Amino acid sequence: MASHLIQGRTVDMPVRVRDAEVCSALYPVRADAARAVIAYSGLDVTEVLPGKAACLLVFVDYRDGDLDTYHEFGMAFLVRRPGAPASVGPGELRHAGVFVHWLPVDQGFTLEAGRSLWGFPKELADIELRLASPYKRCVLRKDGRLVLDMLIKPGVPVPGAGVMAPLDAYTHCDGVTRVVPWTVRVRGARMRPSGALIRLGNHPVAKELSELGLPKRAMFSTTVAHAAMCFGEAREL
Repeated sequence: MASHLIQGRTVDMPVRVRDAEVCSALYPVRADAARAVIAYSGLDVTEVLPGKAACLLVFVDYRDGDLDTYHEFGMAFLVRRPGAPASVGPGELRHAGVFVHWLPVDQGFTLEAGRSLWGFPKELADIELRLASPYKRCVLRKDGRLVLDMLIKPGVPVPGAGVMAPLDAYTHCDGVTRVVPWTVRVRGARMRPSGALIRLGNHPVAKELSELGLPKRAMFSTTVAHAAMCFGEAREL
């Protein structure tokens, strides 16, 4: 079992998250704009509809895990694996992965671990999560400027949720693109069409989201009351 030293602490692989609450929304965005955003990675978006890519916005409350407790926000895109078809139909997600473009967190230990172990683009930010009410809310500020205020209304229960092998995660840091294998076990998953509201601020990332066409109607939104995750060693592409 591989081990890594982060800020004087030993972190064993795989890294485990024992409990987290996850809220997300998937948006159709202009494929040409999305390609421009992630061009630095060497990866290409996959088109879920002609001329449309998929942008995932997610916020997470990590309650118990090897990297301590923290809040996280993610901006990611559905991408095609190298050599896979450019477009992906409903039954062809095996050809796709998720490229993590931006991943602010509110704690320093997970920031250093995420960047050094997997190349995740973690940055420090102020992430206020309000998860106790029926509506799940995230207010994200970076460098004192509002990035976004996001609200998700939980949908209907998803039956049969359990251990899942999700799409591989791709990262790019310091000129190196990596693939990160991971698994997740979920309880209390809910899903609905649309279900998300966004108000953008004046931060440069908010401008980037605006150029993608947000705010707009989400394809669907998901909430997971309890998620347990396992992250393996990253592999360079």
